[in-house]
Amino acid sequence: MNTLTSDISPQKLWGKSFIFIMLANALLFMAFEMLLPTLPLFVSSLGGNASQIGLVTGIFMFSAILVRPFTSVLATKMDKKYLLIIGIAICALATGAYYLSSGIGIILVLRVIHGFGFGLATTYFATIATENIPKSRRGEGMGYFGVGETVAISVGPLIGTSLLLQYNYQSLFLGGMCILLLALLMTVFVSRNSQRESEDKSSVHLATSVKLIEKKVLFPSLLILMVGVAAGSIMSFVALFAAEKGFNNIAWFFFIVAIASFVVRLFSGTMFDRLGPGSVLLPSAFFAIAGLLVLILSQNQIHFLIAGALYGFGFGAIFPAIQTWCVNLVEEHEHENAMASFFNFFDLGIGGGSLVLGLVASAFSYTVVYTISIAVLVIYILLYSVYALKQKQFEDRSLGVHIE
Repeated sequence: MNTLTSDISPQKLWGKSFIFIMLANALLFMAFEMLLPTLPLFVSSLGGNASQIGLVTGIFMFSAILVRPFTSVLATKMDKKYLLIIGIAICALATGAYYLSSGIGIILVLRVIHGFGFGLATTYFATIATENIPKSRRGEGMGYFGVGETVAISVGPLIGTSLLLQYNYQSLFLGGMCILLLALLMTVFVSRNSQRESEDKSSVHLATSVKLIEKKVLFPSLLILMVGVAAGSIMSFVALFAAEKGFNNIAWFFFIVAIASFVVRLFSGTMFDRLGPGSVLLPSAFFAIAGLLVLILSQNQIHFLIAGALYGFGFGAIFPAIQTWCVNLVEEHEHENAMASFFNFFDLGIGGGSLVLGLVASAFSYTVVYTISIAVLVIYILLYSVYALKQKQFEDRSLGVHIE
């Protein structure tokens, strides 16, 4: 029997460490989301043009993707908790330092550093969270863990723009830094499973090379890439689509997405644990498609908000389900590799999808953008259905051999 720390029992979910790691992760994403609508304005105020603003956004994602393959090897050299604290500290210092930037070059350097910190923090947050969740409740626990991210995505931009409008850029960046320092403080009080710490030390020889992609989670990572394409179409273009349609309640749209995501996670994680990935991944995709379809056909603000609710039900269940599935497919010492692949594919879906769909929007319309997003999710459903069918056939053959 494994020896556990005092606040972690075999079936206990809501321990002190899980609560702190969940809240700290939410604060990390809140500080990140505060900068999404405001940092481009800061770059513009320094004389940056559209291409430079795009570079400032893209280079952050590139550096986060670049550092994640190293997270597994780093975890054999230093405790994951300390690596997480370093990642958060880098994010905090970079966020506060933006105000000191005197030119685009300095901002680009800070974005690279910030991206490194964000890549480290997001990976270790996820892996340490899994250590504080009983395996039998992993789907449920990861669902709750991701609620903070969803809420942050909705309220972070509102907080960022409010600080900028009421005060100035200094208040915005220092406010973001203070939020991250609070996240760092919470992380200090997180306890790790003592058995997992000893496993980290004993698995040094198992993780001595850098893995760009964890092959065991390649298929679910491809699925989250497609989900990222659809998510990118919402994050990047829904505000512009709403303005084109004459809808003025974009803040309520994202608020409803957050509420729907929270509600669905109250039961989708338990469904995952009891019935497997398919019980969540297929129905949630249909909800997301329904949301995008209603968005395309929306004629008034009520339709617009209904679209947000349907999309929130879908995305809110898909993201933690695939994340949990990736963790379940690998051994304990491979969690960092699995989460690195998961987040990198998701980020590639958002970034690459937004880039391509932006060109589509320029050439055609936002309706075509969301039609393509629906098509991508239809492909997702077909791919998973084929995968599930092959898995069932394999299990039936194995059972038949066993019976014989």
